[in-house]
Amino acid sequence: MTSYTTTATEPRQLFRAAYENRYTWDKNFPGYTADVTYKRGDEILTGQVRVNQDLSAEVFNIDDPDLKKEIHSQLWEIAIHRVRRAFEDTHGQNTFSYGKTDDTGAVELLLGGKSEGDSYKVRNNEVCYVHRHIHGVVVTINTFSSHDTGDGYLSHRYDSIYHDPKTGELKGGKSTFEDNYEKVGNYYILASRVIQTEELGQTTTKEFNFSNIKLLSAQ
Repeated sequence: MTSYTTTATEPRQLFRAAYENRYTWDKNFPGYTADVTYKRGDEILTGQVRVNQDLSAEVFNIDDPDLKKEIHSQLWEIAIHRVRRAFEDTHGQNTFSYGKTDDTGAVELLLGGKSEGDSYKVRNNEVCYVHRHIHGVVVTINTFSSHDTGDGYLSHRYDSIYHDPKTGELKGGKSTFEDNYEKVGNYYILASRVIQTEELGQTTTKEFNFSNIKLLSAQ
């Protein structure tokens, strides 16, 4: 992957290089099936999932409708970040300018144009911070570590928090994630996700484990 330094690089180039360094699935991605195990405290439930070639998701043999929806939401969130979109299609109407560089070497990029008010940070050719206005809220994500697949990076440990864009009021608790992947055929598939959420002085831990992962074309 191409690496840039800020001394010789326009901010748009710096961000584009990191954007194109993300790991994504190619157009031949066939979809997959897996067994899922959900853990929260003493609660353990198992079922099956299927992510189709068009990235739609299905959850089977989970009776709890809220949990079924939650697992489906995780599958959708995973898949949507694996979609390969051209940089200009996503950011063609945005402008980029340099902000501050923090003590970790992360370079802040401030957006103008269509996404004015959003910002990112890039470190080691990876996007390590996201501050975006999405669907009426502001989401802030800090990434602490990543997986190097040899064909782009995948976030490993990161957190997220939501605020009201007008008042700054906190929306829900802060969540910390740890994702681990398994290479199946030519594709990296999420094998586990642990989410710890702090809210009102309490921490809730949820685990989603995916096993027996099989590509649909390989069944």
